[in-house]
Amino acid sequence: MKQIYALLTLIFTATFVVSPALTSPFSGFRADQLPNPQINPPIQPEGYAFAIWGLIYGWLVVSAVFGLIKRGHDAMWDKARKPLIISLAVGTPWLAVANVSALWATILIFVMAAGAIMALLHAPQKDKWWFKVPVGIYAGWLTAASFVSLGSTAAGYGVVTDAMGWAYIGIVGALVVAGSILMRTSAPSYGLTVIWALVGIIMANGTAVWTVSALSAIGTVILLGIIAMTRRSDASIS
Repeated sequence: MKQIYALLTLIFTATFVVSPALTSPFSGFRADQLPNPQINPPIQPEGYAFAIWGLIYGWLVVSAVFGLIKRGHDAMWDKARKPLIISLAVGTPWLAVANVSALWATILIFVMAAGAIMALLHAPQKDKWWFKVPVGIYAGWLTAASFVSLGSTAAGYGVVTDAMGWAYIGIVGALVVAGSILMRTSAPSYGLTVIWALVGIIMANGTAVWTVSALSAIGTVILLGIIAMTRRSDASIS
């Protein structure tokens, strides 16, 4: 069946979008999931930032439906669909896993992020608004969320340093990954979504934890600069 990857993308997009309705809500790791409970860790964005999932879910569905109907036999779409399918398949049970194991949730979200980033890097240059933009938002949020999960879990297990130290490590890690991806492909939707998470971290910490806020603000400026640079490069090439 020539449309197998398009169909699988739609199926796993559907399971991914429906999964939150089939499990308990997740708003961070519970106190009993970690040896050192992490209540509002400094690396976690303000709650409003998670509302971006509504945009992600909706746009991924639109992309998958369009892809099946209009680009079902497109080889370039298929190349990007393969890692996206892996990400969505792993993401389908993620909420259920996160409610049970912080460690496994952290491992799985990095797998999800890797799949989404690979899909973004292989995204077709045509139909940007139908594939590259929504996948960029999805990959951008997972990039930030994976390091939030890492910071919370590692601090919860007392690995190397405390919650503050892991907030610094997590923010820098997310910036290194996001910056390198933006240098490889012009994807403003990806960069702006990481910035959305950084602003959420600033809003959550404010002046009370000013060093974390300051690092997030510096990261925001850096990413905006890279986005502007890659956009200018694209314009000069075209």
